[in-house]
Amino acid sequence: MNDLVLVLNAGSSSLKYQLLQPDSSLVLASGLVERIGEPGTRARTRHTVGGGSTTEGEVDAPDHTGAMALVLDLFATVGPSLDGVTAVGHRVVHGGDRFRAPTLVTSEVLAAIEDLVPLAPLHNPANLAGIRAAQAALPDVPHVAVFDTAFHQTLPPHAYTYAVPQAWREEHRVRRYGFHGTSHAYVSRRLAELLGGPVADAQVIVLHLGNGASAAAVAGGRCIDTSMGLSPLEGLVMGTRPGDLDPALAGYLAARGIPLADYDHALNTASGLLGLTGTNDFREVMSLLDAGNPDARLAVDLVAYRLAKYVGAYAVALGSLHGIAFTAGIGEHSAPLRAAVLARLGLLGIRLDPRRNAEGPPERPITTQDSAVPVWVVPTAEELEIAQQALAALQALSASEMPRL
Repeated sequence: MNDLVLVLNAGSSSLKYQLLQPDSSLVLASGLVERIGEPGTRARTRHTVGGGSTTEGEVDAPDHTGAMALVLDLFATVGPSLDGVTAVGHRVVHGGDRFRAPTLVTSEVLAAIEDLVPLAPLHNPANLAGIRAAQAALPDVPHVAVFDTAFHQTLPPHAYTYAVPQAWREEHRVRRYGFHGTSHAYVSRRLAELLGGPVADAQVIVLHLGNGASAAAVAGGRCIDTSMGLSPLEGLVMGTRPGDLDPALAGYLAARGIPLADYDHALNTASGLLGLTGTNDFREVMSLLDAGNPDARLAVDLVAYRLAKYVGAYAVALGSLHGIAFTAGIGEHSAPLRAAVLARLGLLGIRLDPRRNAEGPPERPITTQDSAVPVWVVPTAEELEIAQQALAALQALSASEMPRL
């Protein structure tokens, strides 16, 4: 089959896209419109055809509708053609506990995503804007929402439940949801394949480490625990987010005159690596570390310690551990961080191979042959996962609508 899927990932001021052939994993085109709607500046576009030529420019894009028009114009003038597109797959950050699988976008689904905005106020509004702009631009193509939270809907109650009042849990939907689900789904499945056994038997841990970071414990293809919670703030130390905190902090600071809005803003945009070192770029943190900066030393130690602690906890949750994968921008490219994490995991019988860790193909093992637990670098492919899930959802829908003989 040669079905094509256009994958869209709409942020508050950006629109990322890829045109893929899910069956072959071929990327026909990819691009980005950024600085959408930012006052006093023009949007920037970047459009790459296959692995070849890139077209860049600065244009006006006051909103996502304008950005979507730019994307269609780039496909029309630079190529390739969108005539064969079977579906449009949309990344949606928060699906709550309602959406457990990719879902055909309808007016009811849009209303449900909007209802979940309080759980993801920084993400779901942008996702909605992207869906609506794409539906208006491509009205004759089915649109499928693929939720970051869906992969984590297999968490057992003891993993997703917070010990808070029943009214909070029932009326306000307070629980662990988890994020980066498409990445964790793809990488855990790929790691199981690399380990040589059936996915149904694999007990693995995935460390998705980018500006946002999360860990997931996956047993037989089903997530049983993950580090992010009600929101993407919980868990690991990230670029601008702190990870785990004492819940008393909000009240403590409020009593000292810091408004809740300032507190929330600081946790989302001014904490994590940025709060510790003055930069949220991990490459800059490593440069500061090489120059002997003590704040960078503390930051890297804290990041590595938190990661190792989660790996240890998830090894216990899984009962046995067959493999670990590092993925996403930092996980795939920072050999020093991987080494710092694995140095703390000798208790699990993990033995790092420094040469493999330092260099090699993008997808590779980084532990020795006698390591009790193999550790791999596995590049993530979130757009491919979204495309495959969107296509599978449409195929399942078509099959269910076929008459039975």
